[in-house]
Amino acid sequence: MEYTFEQLKHKTIIELREIAKGIEQHDAVQGYTQLNKEHLLVAISRALGIQHEHHDVVGVDKAAIKSRIKDLKKKREEAIAAHDHTQLKTVRRTLHRLKRQIHKATV
Repeated sequence: MEYTFEQLKHKTIIELREIAKGIEQHDAVQGYTQLNKEHLLVAISRALGIQHEHHDVVGVDKAAIKSRIKDLKKKREEAIAAHDHTQLKTVRRTLHRLKRQIHKATV
């Protein structure tokens, strides 16, 4: 049966081990009974030649947001060192909003 990375990702460890049992001849799945789900998922994907799909951020300038997040993290550290709780709360909320903005724009 043909699988996609997303289909494999949503399977249980038991189901993944059953799939690995059927493709034992490949070196990537050797010792599949000892692998955890994350490692087994990678091994099965490699054995079956499945590529992981990467997500793209659409509609926002990700580089600018990431740069702003980096600056805010410095401000967060300064606020922690200065014990300025109001500034810390403001910076944390802004960081949260920026990260959510990137997350929402991810396709």
